Amino acid sequence: MATLILPAEWIKNWEKTGKHEFVQLCKDLTEKTDNGSEVRDIQAALYELCSQVVQGNLKLDLAANVLGEMMELRDDMPSILADVFSILDLETGALEEKNKRDHYTQLVGACLFYVPEGILKERLDPETLESLGLIKQAHQFNQKIVKIKTKLFYKQQKFNLLREENEGYAKLITELGQDLSGSITSHLVLESIKSLIGCFNLDPNRVLDIILEVYESRSDQDEFFLSLIKSYMCEPLTLCHILGFKFKFYQEPNEETPKSLYHIAAALLHHNLIELEDLYVHLMPLDATIVEEHKREISEAKQIARKLVMVVLPSEKNEDKEKDKEKEEEKNEKPPDNQKLGLLEALLRIGDWHHAQCIMDQMPSFYATSHKAIALALCQLVHLTVEPLYRRAGVPKGARGCVMHPLRNKRAPRPVESFEDLRRDTFSMLCYLGPHLSHDAILFAKIVRLGKAFMKEYQSDSRPEVKDKMETLLSCFLSIADQVLLPSLSVMECNACMSEELWGLFKLFPYQHRYRLYGQWKNETYSSHPLLVKVKAQTSERAKYIMKRLTKENVKQSGRQIGKLSHSNPTILFDYVLSQIQWYDNLIGPVVDSLKYLTSLNYDVLAYCIIEALANPEKEKMKHDDTTISSWLQSLASLCGAVFRKYPIELAGLLQYVTNQLKAGKSFDLLILKEVVQKMAGIEITDEMTSEQLEAMTGGEQLKAEGGYFGQIRNTKKSSQRLKDALLDHELALPLCLLMAQQRNGVVFLEGGEKHLKLVGHLYDQCHDTLVQFGGFLASNLSTEDYIKRVPSIDILCNQFHTPHDAAFFLSRPMYAHQILSKYDELKKAEKGNRQQQKVHKYVAACEQVMTPVHEAVVSLHPARVWDDLRPQFYATFWSLTMYDLAVPHSAYEREVNKLKVQIKAIEDNPEIPLNKKKKEKERCTALQEKLQEEEKKQLEHVQRVLHRLKLEKDNWLLAKSTKNETITKFLQLCLFPRCIFSSIDAVYCARFVELVHQQKTPNFCTLLCYDRVFSAIIYTVASCTENESHRYGRFLCCMLETVTRWHSDRAIYEKECVNYPGFLTIFRATGFDGGNKADQLDYENFRHVVHKWHYMLTKASVHCLETGDYTHIRNILIVLTKILPCYPKVLNLGQALECRVHKICLEEKDKRPDLYALAMGYSGRLKSQKVHMVPENEFHYKEQPARNATPASQQNGPGSTGKPATSTSKTDEGTSEDDRSKDKSQGTTKPVNKANSAAAKVTTSNGNGALNSTKAVKERDDKEKSGKEKKEKKEKTPGSTPEIKAENRREKQRDERAGKEERVAREGKEKTPKADREKVKPEEKSSKDDKAKAGNGEPMEPSRDRDVIKESKSKEKGDRSAAAASLKSPVPRSESAETERDHKRRKLDSHSSPSHSSSVKDNSNEPKESTSKHHLNYNSVARSKSREREMEKKDSENTQGRSKEKKEEKDRKDRKRDHAVNDRETSQESKRRKDENGTNSSKNSKSTSPSCDSPLSAEKEKSKRSKSSSKEKAESVKPERTSSGGKKESRHDKEKSEKKEKRDSSGGKEDKKHHKSCDKHR
Repeated sequence: MATLILPAEWIKNWEKTGKHEFVQLCKDLTEKTDNGSEVRDIQAALYELCSQVVQGNLKLDLAANVLGEMMELRDDMPSILADVFSILDLETGALEEKNKRDHYTQLVGACLFYVPEGILKERLDPETLESLGLIKQAHQFNQKIVKIKTKLFYKQQKFNLLREENEGYAKLITELGQDLSGSITSHLVLESIKSLIGCFNLDPNRVLDIILEVYESRSDQDEFFLSLIKSYMCEPLTLCHILGFKFKFYQEPNEETPKSLYHIAAALLHHNLIELEDLYVHLMPLDATIVEEHKREISEAKQIARKLVMVVLPSEKNEDKEKDKEKEEEKNEKPPDNQKLGLLEALLRIGDWHHAQCIMDQMPSFYATSHKAIALALCQLVHLTVEPLYRRAGVPKGARGCVMHPLRNKRAPRPVESFEDLRRDTFSMLCYLGPHLSHDAILFAKIVRLGKAFMKEYQSDSRPEVKDKMETLLSCFLSIADQVLLPSLSVMECNACMSEELWGLFKLFPYQHRYRLYGQWKNETYSSHPLLVKVKAQTSERAKYIMKRLTKENVKQSGRQIGKLSHSNPTILFDYVLSQIQWYDNLIGPVVDSLKYLTSLNYDVLAYCIIEALANPEKEKMKHDDTTISSWLQSLASLCGAVFRKYPIELAGLLQYVTNQLKAGKSFDLLILKEVVQKMAGIEITDEMTSEQLEAMTGGEQLKAEGGYFGQIRNTKKSSQRLKDALLDHELALPLCLLMAQQRNGVVFLEGGEKHLKLVGHLYDQCHDTLVQFGGFLASNLSTEDYIKRVPSIDILCNQFHTPHDAAFFLSRPMYAHQILSKYDELKKAEKGNRQQQKVHKYVAACEQVMTPVHEAVVSLHPARVWDDLRPQFYATFWSLTMYDLAVPHSAYEREVNKLKVQIKAIEDNPEIPLNKKKKEKERCTALQEKLQEEEKKQLEHVQRVLHRLKLEKDNWLLAKSTKNETITKFLQLCLFPRCIFSSIDAVYCARFVELVHQQKTPNFCTLLCYDRVFSAIIYTVASCTENESHRYGRFLCCMLETVTRWHSDRAIYEKECVNYPGFLTIFRATGFDGGNKADQLDYENFRHVVHKWHYMLTKASVHCLETGDYTHIRNILIVLTKILPCYPKVLNLGQALECRVHKICLEEKDKRPDLYALAMGYSGRLKSQKVHMVPENEFHYKEQPARNATPASQQNGPGSTGKPATSTSKTDEGTSEDDRSKDKSQGTTKPVNKANSAAAKVTTSNGNGALNSTKAVKERDDKEKSGKEKKEKKEKTPGSTPEIKAENRREKQRDERAGKEERVAREGKEKTPKADREKVKPEEKSSKDDKAKAGNGEPMEPSRDRDVIKESKSKEKGDRSAAAASLKSPVPRSESAETERDHKRRKLDSHSSPSHSSSVKDNSNEPKESTSKHHLNYNSVARSKSREREMEKKDSENTQGRSKEKKEEKDRKDRKRDHAVNDRETSQESKRRKDENGTNSSKNSKSTSPSCDSPLSAEKEKSKRSKSSSKEKAESVKPERTSSGGKKESRHDKEKSEKKEKRDSSGGKEDKKHHKSCDKHR
């Protein structure tokens, strides 16, 4: 008590200031009102004062006076002072110091005047009272107290009970049971009861009990009885005890507590006549028992769930049945009622939410409401509470609803008038209900409708002052959805209407909120309540049952069952369905079809479940081999595409998931986006397109839809619109594009570190394909405004967003097309002119306006030096056009129109189709037909406009600041190669664009060089491709080869499309260089040589890749080879070389890498089928013409022999050598020779390694051409001229006279021809009067040598198969090494042959160091190759014995190969001999002639071998030779030719011997 201490100064100066201060303190304490604490403070102050007196610090009388004054401050001050005295009494009584006790008694004695005696007797000790004189003796006083207490507490007053005084009680019951409708009040009845108690001496408690009994039977008279009890009752505890006895009476087994008792208990509680705590202890069962029961229910539910999931054996089933029987027997003895729940229900019925909440808080969650009666009572209370708000805001239009009357109870929860009021009681009531709101579907619907009304208000009201309140309410509604609505839906019996009603609310939430709710529902809600545990188990079991029986045939029936199950528990069902689909992908079709009976909410839940399954962290997205994507992910992706297309499911969540995965640098899930776009928009991305499909893809949208895809894409309008809306609403279109474009490199450099190369390639392809597909979707579905608004300019895309250039242009391209068309339309409207020319000019103007900013923007994409070779205009034009702009696929349009015509005819002929359906189908087909024709017409006009625009632009495309070689390099590097592997259509576009640039006669663009660079070095390009890029690159090469093959196939086509085109100039130089006055053109025959060289280079690259053993190299080259099969290989020996390598791959990879084996086997089979279309090499190089007076311009050896200057043969009649016509012919043929030669030379040297790689091919070509020319001479019988020296002199002249005329050059050549040569020609003519002598490549050759060439060429063809195969193994193969010395001389000569060559050699030195080092290698390898060939000769001779005819032929081929080496060895000696003979000739000339002179020794050997083999094979003497060289049968005409050859051999024998001797001397 001593909390307040009086200052010592007060006591010392009590008279002066202390007394005043103390009184003031007491007054202040009295005035303070602080929940009763002021009494304690006053007690403390008085205690302090009194204790000062006891201790002797303050005089007694002073203190007594002050205490007397204190009495006036409060009415209860005497009682307070008595309390203080009683405490001091105890304290002083325990002290030994008597003086303090005396002080105390004196103080009390002095205060007897203020404090009444009765209070002091109550509180002080009897001894103290005795000392004060208030009582006589303490002992007697104690005895008196005991007697009084005994009388009060232990003696019972005698009252009459019911049996003892039944008349009184009867009158009482009559009084209580009278009709209360009149003016009878509780007060009047109470007076009568009092009279009855007094008269009959009735027991008051028994009277109260009877009042309660009558109240129980007349529970409708609440008001009367409650006021009566309130007036009658003395203590609440007594009433509680009586009620408790009543409840205890019903706590026996099989007893049922009447509802009326619950009602009166609830009413008494509600009116605070009794306390809940007092009554609660009398109710059964105990709380501990309730908790145990709840736990038991949960364990039972889990056990049931476990049983449903487990596989139960028959023996276990019997045991379970026995246990269940025992349990049922136990349950027969019904336990007593749960009185607590009964009271709770009664409280809820009368609307006493406060007490009901208290009782529910004592129990486990949802235990109370799991009893249906309580749940319904609580639902009724909620109904009444929300009624006013529901009437105002929730009732849908047209609905009447039944009006509910509010409770008459004024103490019930107040009705809700606004959404804010819901927070008062309604939300907490609903939370106590939980899943048991399912008992009242009407209330469920009301709550949902209120939620909808609130969401509309929330979305429309944007006032900042109410924002916080609204946010709070939103979170409350979300909690109600999570804790009440969804769990209740789970327990409802397949109520589709409730599901749809709930979707009406949920669709107003953003998908993030919805998915969070679904996640809680699926993963947590079902474990919160035993009822839900059972529901989950039952749903799982039912789902398994349905899925086991789901097939294509019973989709409808199973679909209905799935629908029923999904209305209540979609999460559990879909979780199981998706797990099955991940295992069995053949279920996808039936499952998708069976989902047609779902509600909108279920579709949304399905979308969530799919995303959750995709994001499952426990599942690996790669297979165990780490090279392929897991099948479960592929199955889910397929399901996504099918489901989202067929049903109206919101896509935002799925798209955002893919975006988030991309942000995190994970590209696996792009598979989903790919499938969704493919199914929903009908845009299919595959590199396995047929050429017809690809052609259709270059047309308009209608043609694409009809003929561009594998499946007929129909009815995608709605689904693609949904996809577009989802992308635009959530602003995901551009982010997805940019993330995919960046992720392509991320796959390689960020993701791909530890992954298998095959998987990295697959992911890269998937990322790229999805980008192409997605970009295509946006381009075709977004409006111009939407597209332009979202896609930034090209420089921002590349520089700011770091988008790769190919992807950036891919995204921007549709924008340019849109802008140009809209600008064009504007210009047309502004100026009405229908003339075609005007339209074209307007189109060009529109292009300029749109593309000029683009030209400026692209400059920042590359370093400044790039623009020295290419103009930004050319770069932008290349990247901004598509195949749609370049050509109209007429055949594709025609094909689709014909299909529709056939379809119409089939419809007409089909009698089974009903007439109205026939009519509809025909109308559809006809409309499609008209659309296609209209589209074709529109595209035709567009293409014409584009081509006109390109024609105007082309002169400014390429600058000639650096060499053409560098220009082509930049073009390939920045334009062609990046785009040709972007998509299949782009691959075709690139090939066609090159052709177009050529056809437009674009200045400074060398077509020949471009093609050469594309075909010559494909190894690195192929090696760096992914699988899909290989398909596209192969398609690009195929299209390039198609063009080349077309030119190669026919002279007329070549001359029409190539001759006189700047792309076929063969002198490449910087503009400012004065080296050559007129550009040279490549003639037809030399072009064929060039094509052969390209085929050879392709073969070499292919063989190299196949022999590396590397997975990527082999796979990619096989894909490329498969793609280019229509155009390559065309030459027999090259095809055989390939076939050999591919067969080897098949054998090696059969058990190691099955995918490579499959590719190789596929290619091998197709290659064999192409074999019939292959031709021997001599036919590929040279195409026979009808007999004419003059041969075509030049017959040179092509790019393989780069250094050899080809010279021409001018053919004239013997008698008319001076004739003008023949003169013209000779003049016409001389000049193109040099042009062609320089072209061939430059084409190969531009790559640096061309000459080196094709020496083998050179040799073969030389021989074949010579044999071909000799055949012609036999027919034409014209003598050969000697233009060799003419050509040489002409080259010398060209140094000084660039602009010299053709006639003068020819004339000067004739005049300057040395006599020695002319004389040498004459004996040749005489000795071959029967046949016509033709110089190989225009060189003055002996007839014997001429014949040898023919023989050798035939034998050479025979050995080509094996030779080609051997030659392709290494860069310097065995058969080539013997010839390299001769080639080196040719190359040397070429470098000095003409000014144009000297200039071009400087410009086109891509690999000068490399090539020179190779030349040195070639010199050293000659000797080695000779020794190798000698060893081979020995081996051949050993293997000849015991072989069949085929093996003999093979030996012959090897011998001939050895002979070629001997020929080469002797050519150098022959050249020395020729130098002695032709002293007047320059050293250059002798060098140029020497390589083409073939040794007569080889011809002699060959002749002897042929004669041997012919004698052995008798009738087949000539046939094997012919079939081996050309694969054709010998005709009568060929036999005559062979006889003539033998004659020539005999006539030239002497010359051969002389030549042989001279060779020996040199040796």
